[in-house]
Amino acid sequence: MHLNLTEVDHPLLKHKLTLLRNAETTTDNFRRVVREIAAMMAYEVTRDLPTEMITVTTPVTECQAPVIAGKKLCLVSIMRAGNGMIDGMIELLPGARVGHIGLYRDPHTLQAVEYYYKVPEDIDERLVIVVDPMLATGNSASAALSRLKEDGVTSLKFVCLLAAPEGISTLAEHHPEVPILASAVDSHLNDHGYIVPGLGDAGDRLFGTR
Repeated sequence: MHLNLTEVDHPLLKHKLTLLRNAETTTDNFRRVVREIAAMMAYEVTRDLPTEMITVTTPVTECQAPVIAGKKLCLVSIMRAGNGMIDGMIELLPGARVGHIGLYRDPHTLQAVEYYYKVPEDIDERLVIVVDPMLATGNSASAALSRLKEDGVTSLKFVCLLAAPEGISTLAEHHPEVPILASAVDSHLNDHGYIVPGLGDAGDRLFGTR
């Protein structure tokens, strides 16, 4: 098991995740809840950001107060499902840059194939938070992290809604230093590479394509 894995244990988040699991949840409600969970995950994944003190003038007096210090943030979506999480996270992190990596899973090999890549030019100077609702086989996440490392990124985190043990093991093998933040760790993958019990295909449910 990945030593850098954190399963966020919060009753409100768990409640919202149950709504996503429900096959009866409509597309618009699914989108809304994904955004809400993503905002909560943004709060958790930035918990350890360094701060520095600055001088501010309040309506009462002058004081020392903390602000975020260190590397600037970049959120990177593994398309297309990751886009549903970006919307929620950007509400809490409005100053973050956003990148996109387009990957699809070959249905026969289950390996990730890249078809799009667009990130900020100074990506190597930023803390990069990669988002994808599902960490299933881990092949797409691993490919995305490898691609970012090729561009010189040294500070990486991965955020997902659901993780399967198989995907966690893949990242533990290829990117052991990258922290994983998940809303829940499910049982296993089925023969089609879907997380069980899971919530179905996150992309299809976000965009109403099935």
